[in-house]
Amino acid sequence: MRRNTQVIKSSGTMPVVNSWNEWDTLQEVVVGSATGACFEPTEPGNRPQVRGLGDVPFPTGPKPSEAVERANEQLDGLAALLTAQGVSVRRPAPHDFAKPLRTPAFDVENQYCAVCPRDVMITLGNEIVEAPMSRRARYFEYEPYRKLVYEYWESDPRVTWTVAPKPTMADSMYRQDFWEWPVEERHARMHESEFCVTQDEVVFDAADMSRFGRDIIVQESMTTNRAGIRWLKRTLEPKGFRVHPVHFPLDYFPSHIDCTFVPLRPGLILTNPDRPIREAERQMFTDDGWKLVDAPQPVLTNDDMPPYCQSSKWLSMNVLSISPEKLICEEQEKPLQDLLYSFGFEVLTVPFRDVFEYGGSLHCATWDIRRDGTREDYFPSVSYRSAV
Repeated sequence: MRRNTQVIKSSGTMPVVNSWNEWDTLQEVVVGSATGACFEPTEPGNRPQVRGLGDVPFPTGPKPSEAVERANEQLDGLAALLTAQGVSVRRPAPHDFAKPLRTPAFDVENQYCAVCPRDVMITLGNEIVEAPMSRRARYFEYEPYRKLVYEYWESDPRVTWTVAPKPTMADSMYRQDFWEWPVEERHARMHESEFCVTQDEVVFDAADMSRFGRDIIVQESMTTNRAGIRWLKRTLEPKGFRVHPVHFPLDYFPSHIDCTFVPLRPGLILTNPDRPIREAERQMFTDDGWKLVDAPQPVLTNDDMPPYCQSSKWLSMNVLSISPEKLICEEQEKPLQDLLYSFGFEVLTVPFRDVFEYGGSLHCATWDIRRDGTREDYFPSVSYRSAV
């Protein structure tokens, strides 16, 4: 059966899929959608809680239509701003997230949403990589993007497409007593980097990765384990990439790197003052002249975040770069905007607070398909030997 696809054309000789870092000039992007979103269920890899309400059970099933409409209004606003900046914007296909899942190893009452394509999809040069994901409710979250992936793949033979092995997500894949560890035990074990997923299967979320041309850093976290990092090394390093695990030991619930360590342009990284990078890993950046700048305290405190939001106040850092000189910031984060202005950036703003309860902000809610530029080596001082 012939697949109906949209003809996609790139500018000049650039492949239709081309993105080597987080800051080159953006040409095409996917913006997420809240349509059909559900509350993420409780499962071994996730224990959502209602903020400030103690033991009140977390809701289940579809999100209220009013909440979905508010989030979609702000996602549409982001899409409109990007379009006005000359960026081609694509959106995920509709998906029934209320449908339960059942596999030989697990079942879950509903799925989640397509607000955060950054969590499951990543562009590495001319290659699209689908992450296996770490939570049961997100097992099939790639489906809203499959039609787009086929379009890109079929329109240009230079585009490659890699799907990571799907984990079983059986009970044995999780360390279920993790959620009961007291803070003292977490502190004592913080250098072990053992969280709610075990090391037995390949597990990673794409949002634990950040791209620096030839080099990719990957955070070991609750959503990415050492087996996942080994798979990334063995898959990507024969293609000329260098994969570097990174750790933020004071983050007791690490999940996704783009609220912790955010490259803004060559030589400049926005860092989280509450979650410093491990000192030995910091040296990779400082040895090649990168400046690490702490983000200001967010306008919202953790207590001010939306009741159903499972992310921290540091969503403030989740900016989206349009080019090395221009980026988008949440409109109420004035201290961060002032810092970015001081470094010479043009700062565009949009309201995005109604998206927070869906797990992310501006960077999370996008998946860049094409930026100009090529693979560069931003770390010439790195003496590298892969250990896989």
